[in-house]
Amino acid sequence: MNTEARNSWNDLKNDLQAVARDAEALLKATADVSGERIDEIRNRTQETLRRAYDHLYERNLQMQKLARETDSYVREHSWGAIAVAAGVGLLLGAALARSASERRTTPLD
Repeated sequence: MNTEARNSWNDLKNDLQAVARDAEALLKATADVSGERIDEIRNRTQETLRRAYDHLYERNLQMQKLARETDSYVREHSWGAIAVAAGVGLLLGAALARSASERRTTPLD
């Protein structure tokens, strides 16, 4: 996984954990407040937090598995990965060179 994607994932994970901590703190702070509506909201919030933690955990496992599989694939097929990267670079270079050439030869109106 590249650094930018890892940083973005870590930022999202940290933000979700902060929201969860704040929601837990709010639940604890209102524990002595009662009423049917408050209890309903508290239960919904607890369920949402539980699901959020579960999803975050599952996504973290998926990201780790994907990173391991990608690393393993690239290590096993290193020359193929280098060839694909070189081919993509060659195609992009040719497309950019052609685009630059067309801009230079286009007459000004």
